[in-house]
Amino acid sequence: MALYLLIFSVIVIICIFFNKFSGKVGIPVLLFFLMLGLLCGSQYDEFASQSGLVVRDISTIALIFIMFYGGFGTRWKSARPIVVEAGLLATIGVTLTAVFVGLFCHFALRWAWLESFLMGAVISSTDAATVFSILRSRKLGLKNNSAPLLEVESGSNDPMSYMLTAVMLSLFEGGITAGGIVWQIFSQIIFGAAGGLIIATGAVFLMRRIRFQSNGFDLLLFIAIALVSYALPDLAGGNGYLSAYIVGIVLGNTEFPERKPLISLFDAITSLMQIVIFFLLGMLAIPSSLLHSLLPALIIFAFLTIAARPLAVCGVLVPFKKYPFQQLKLISFVGLRGAASIVFAINILTSGVELQNDIFSIVFCVVLISIALQGSLIPAVAKATGMTDAGEDAMTTFSDFSENAEMSFGAIRIDDTSSWNNRQVKDLDLPLDCIITLVVRGEERIVPEGNTLLQSGDEIVICLRSFRGKSTDNLIQHPLSQHSRWAGHKVSEYPRKDGSLLVMIQRGNEKIIPNGNTVLEEGDIIVLLKRDAA
Repeated sequence: MALYLLIFSVIVIICIFFNKFSGKVGIPVLLFFLMLGLLCGSQYDEFASQSGLVVRDISTIALIFIMFYGGFGTRWKSARPIVVEAGLLATIGVTLTAVFVGLFCHFALRWAWLESFLMGAVISSTDAATVFSILRSRKLGLKNNSAPLLEVESGSNDPMSYMLTAVMLSLFEGGITAGGIVWQIFSQIIFGAAGGLIIATGAVFLMRRIRFQSNGFDLLLFIAIALVSYALPDLAGGNGYLSAYIVGIVLGNTEFPERKPLISLFDAITSLMQIVIFFLLGMLAIPSSLLHSLLPALIIFAFLTIAARPLAVCGVLVPFKKYPFQQLKLISFVGLRGAASIVFAINILTSGVELQNDIFSIVFCVVLISIALQGSLIPAVAKATGMTDAGEDAMTTFSDFSENAEMSFGAIRIDDTSSWNNRQVKDLDLPLDCIITLVVRGEERIVPEGNTLLQSGDEIVICLRSFRGKSTDNLIQHPLSQHSRWAGHKVSEYPRKDGSLLVMIQRGNEKIIPNGNTVLEEGDIIVLLKRDAA
């Protein structure tokens, strides 16, 4: 066990260093995961034959988190204007891609009908992980809502590909009627969507009413919610991946105190899940089989990139008449194959279905080529098509974007002793990058002008530029027990060790911003800001 843990830890560390390297050379880091898994798997020839079912289950769990985060990281405000187009690309677009690839495999490669369309179903969806990574790391601003369109499409089209793959596997196994296929599709969509909405509603109710005493329990709750969002609809015959995506997008756009920190945590978890999936794919691959599958994979990839994906994109988006040809070319090119195709290919590998062609190895090669070629060229293609926009912030498509990130708001209450009492706003000696935005006087809200007279009892809301320097989150809490010798003393008497500053007092449900004359009481929780050692 210790040896396996050591190997896993070393692999994660190596992949993190690869991530820094890939940002410099422009090669997606997922390519390194594939190659590293292939290198390790070649040392253990029996791995692929003995570990298929375990790898399938691990990959399914990993894909659940990837789907959940695909929704959780999507900013609905940016997605709303293109949600119809993205939804059509994720459903009709995926179906058209699968059909085009299936027809090509049958007529050009002489594959059997069912096997051809099974191949089309497996590689019909695009990879959200790589698209998210490139948009974030390159801060790739795109014109005409291209970034949110690509993000929502790639994050939501895996359930359709999964459903098509499941239908094709059912046809292989036989004994299913046309009515059974219709019911399978209907139940996947309805139970998946309904389950996602119900679970999301319950999760929002919990998150808005539960306050955790210990950091970390909120993350555990979210991990449980992500797993439940897949498991319950799947047990009912629904599409668990669709449910996980819906739950993610609802929670990611619901305001609660722990939301933004959780985005960063789930970003890390999803990155780990990607490492797991791509590494395991490499472990399962057999080098000799890859060599035999390379030529058909190149042919299928070429058709997919040059014909199938562009035809599907144009078929969906041209009727909207608001997407220029250059944008259609970019959207068509950003059709990377990735994690979902891998998981579905592993499902085929472990299904026991007898195939004439090694679909798993072909998918491996297609994903490898797609990530290496398309992933590296996305910024260049965006520039060549004239779709880059330096004034567009790609980060606005993600739910951790804050529109007021460059500014902060604070409140000051004026009393009789305040130097601002009975003074006009224009006479105040305000520092640079600071402005009074609101005066709250009883029930009245006043947007101030230069001649607005401030009065005792006013609450002044000020706006200033956010701090962008070193971290200031080195806060510690210290409760004052009934035996504390500082209870009853003023804040000015409290010792300042190592340059610490007493910045807040939590007294019951009240939060007090102290001054030197504030008296400490038994039961207070004082919050100290300690000097940054750096």
